[in-house]
Amino acid sequence: MLRRDIERSGYYPDLVDDSLTTALGSENLLEFVVHHEATFDREQLRRHATVLALTPSRLIMQHTDEHPADDNYPQPYATSVTEAVRLNAIDSVMISRVVPTPEQYKPGAAAEVVLSIGWGAVQRIELEPASCGDPQCEADHGFSGTAASDDLSLRFSAAADGPDAVQRALDFAEALSKATG
Repeated sequence: MLRRDIERSGYYPDLVDDSLTTALGSENLLEFVVHHEATFDREQLRRHATVLALTPSRLIMQHTDEHPADDNYPQPYATSVTEAVRLNAIDSVMISRVVPTPEQYKPGAAAEVVLSIGWGAVQRIELEPASCGDPQCEADHGFSGTAASDDLSLRFSAAADGPDAVQRALDFAEALSKATG
């Protein structure tokens, strides 16, 4: 099924599969999700593919980007990167659901989901000026804010990716949550 989903994305399937196979080694694949995204970079369309693979001991991320020709490579080229994270290093698995007409919600009927996974490699800090609530106060109250682990976020949309992709993301999030719990 993994190879089929990689091929369905239509994004350099041999490169994506080979990179992922190298990272998996001899470990068993428990669950996976394939995410393909197209973005516009000025006048140019750029594609990205990310595969998340769950093994008994690791989360493996495989990400492939395509790039235009440059000084180093006279023709367009792709980069493929894998990262393996020990399951016990993952401290956050968050799934955000967008549900139209929530009063009619049926399980699994999300229009889109965002899967966010944190393991402390990337920290995001958001600061804002602190206040005391007195609109006349001119004192400097410093800053307040939050720090969040935000290593990976992937958005799956039923409209763009199909309802099966949204369900696959939910299944993967459930398996990863159980494996890291």
